[in-house]
Amino acid sequence: MAKNLVIVESPAKAKTISKMLGRNYKVVASVGHIRDLPKSRLGIEIDNNFEPDYINIRGKGPLIKQLKKEAKDSERVYLATDPDREGEAISWHLAYLLGLDENEKFRVEFNEITKETVKNSIKNPRALNKDLIDAQQARRVLDRLVGYKISPLLWKKIKKGLSAGRVQSVAVKLICDREAEIDSFIPKEYWTIKAKLEKDNMEFEASFFGELNGSKENKLEIPNEEEANRILNDLDKDDFRVYDVKKGKRNRNPYPPYTTSTLQQDASKKLGFTTKKTMIVAQQLYEGIDLKKDGITGLITYMRTDSTRVSNEAIASAKDFIETTYGKEYSNGGKNYNNKTKKEAQDAHEGIRPSYIKYDPDTIKDYLSKDQAKLYKLIWDRFIGSQMKAAQYDTINAAILSNNYIFKASGSAIVFQGFLKVYSTADEEVAEIMLPALKKADKLRLLQLEDKQNFTKPPARYNEASLIKVMEELGIGRPSTYAPTIITILARGYVVLDKKVFYPTELGLVVNDLLTEYFKHVVNEEFTANLEDNLDQIAAGDVKWKSVVSKFYDDFKVELSIAETEIDKIEVEDEVSDEICEKCGRNMVIKHGRFGKFLACPGYPECKNTKPIIEKIDVPCPLCGGDIVRKRSKKGRIFYGCNNYPSCEYVSWDEPIKDKCPQCNGPMTIKRLKNKTVINCTDKNCGFSRNI
Repeated sequence: MAKNLVIVESPAKAKTISKMLGRNYKVVASVGHIRDLPKSRLGIEIDNNFEPDYINIRGKGPLIKQLKKEAKDSERVYLATDPDREGEAISWHLAYLLGLDENEKFRVEFNEITKETVKNSIKNPRALNKDLIDAQQARRVLDRLVGYKISPLLWKKIKKGLSAGRVQSVAVKLICDREAEIDSFIPKEYWTIKAKLEKDNMEFEASFFGELNGSKENKLEIPNEEEANRILNDLDKDDFRVYDVKKGKRNRNPYPPYTTSTLQQDASKKLGFTTKKTMIVAQQLYEGIDLKKDGITGLITYMRTDSTRVSNEAIASAKDFIETTYGKEYSNGGKNYNNKTKKEAQDAHEGIRPSYIKYDPDTIKDYLSKDQAKLYKLIWDRFIGSQMKAAQYDTINAAILSNNYIFKASGSAIVFQGFLKVYSTADEEVAEIMLPALKKADKLRLLQLEDKQNFTKPPARYNEASLIKVMEELGIGRPSTYAPTIITILARGYVVLDKKVFYPTELGLVVNDLLTEYFKHVVNEEFTANLEDNLDQIAAGDVKWKSVVSKFYDDFKVELSIAETEIDKIEVEDEVSDEICEKCGRNMVIKHGRFGKFLACPGYPECKNTKPIIEKIDVPCPLCGGDIVRKRSKKGRIFYGCNNYPSCEYVSWDEPIKDKCPQCNGPMTIKRLKNKTVINCTDKNCGFSRNI
């Protein structure tokens, strides 16, 4: 009989911790929640002060029976579910089922799964944090009220299977609002003039700024071609002189350790990971990787956090590593990034960092999958970079005159890499721009003048990274909700992700219009952010959870009553295609699914025929001359294949193009990488490649 029982959430975590604690402990997994609100009904007694009616989750009966037996056979039980509100609530439900006194000290939490942390946490259990539990209950009840009260209304007024959510509806509104901005945007014309200049056989570029009025520099806009031509004609092509030179220094400060949001954003931009993939891989790194002789080891701290604060031990370890590896001049002496704008309730965990500095990415890459290695390196580099000095640049800003018109040129050169030696930001700020040695009154040779017509651009559509960023800035949702929110709005067909940006579907626009008109509180960004603040106040023990729910419901039930009365039946028409269903002869309609658009027979459920939309790219197949079409894999990744498949088996992940290779006249493809676009010859023996 094991003396001690430890219950965690996941089997992988159980396996890791079991090896650390030894034979006196038995570690088992609850596999997530074991009690929840019922799916078949509201499960909240509104008239009884919003009392939730929890039930055992269907299918968890045998597991609950096993947990009860294990607890009965053990001298002591420890509940070690995840260190957040959700984990606290799971421990509370476990305590109820196992008959534990919730005032006793049996709750342990691991911010990182290392032998030292696990053993220290087991030695120092605490009582359940009722305030954290209440904050989770409030979130669960609020989400249930919104979902189970609005969803039936959507079924009745629009179509079955729709849902509304407290956070997901705001996310959809953000995407719909951005689309409306783009639709109503009116481009404004403007012109730019650039001068290509030379001094000491070194070419550089200067951009038109304005005119010199006495000693004052006036910035000028160039609204049209007529004004651009007037300025070009006024310039003295033979007299471009340096009017002013300012030399200086600039520091580029390192970034703080990752939070959930910044990790998801960076993984999206740098690795092309979806938010879901980022969290799955991060969970694997947190719960433990088998490092063979070192055993199963948790490699990063807990990945759901709003905090950038890290432990003093981690800072000291990083300082030692940096001074030994790069030299003392690269260490910033050890810096902690306190969350100045965050509430204490959100600062319970450290930022995301490696658990052990000694496991640098190169040392352990052979034990990690490709995706694990990429994400671990991102986290490791970011944390080490946060403990290094700022990058230093020499800067030069020159003002150049020609007939009283001002052109400006800027240059910068890195004189000390600092944190950039480890953490690559891969942006334009890092790029060096070299200028010749310039001093006042230097005469420059004009090589070329280039004027260009431009138009202002509408705001960009959201991608996963920018949507998470704006949600965080507005205070909508929390670290644990970003990824599930995006998954939900895609699954419901309210938005689609095409070429990595979000577009609202017709259905999404209709649902958003209805919610915006009749449920202003639910989709109001500021109201939702205030509600999140209320949840933090509950977690801090400052507010009672039922009072927050009651206040919300008072307004919500009024909106619900008006909507029930006023909303007429809304028909969302599917777009009819020219494609004929080969099974029943009807014109197929365009539907939106998880991976974008597809064709479906409108005769469903009598006829269940579906097929992908064939999207030709106007490039002949290099094998048979047929049409190349854009397709999607089962995981939603775009690839290119011949329309004559299976008789022709041509397939390519990279997009084929019409141009032939200048070296071998063979077919070529275009590959879009994070920071560049490359054209490659498909013949490996040729090897031709060039950047665009």
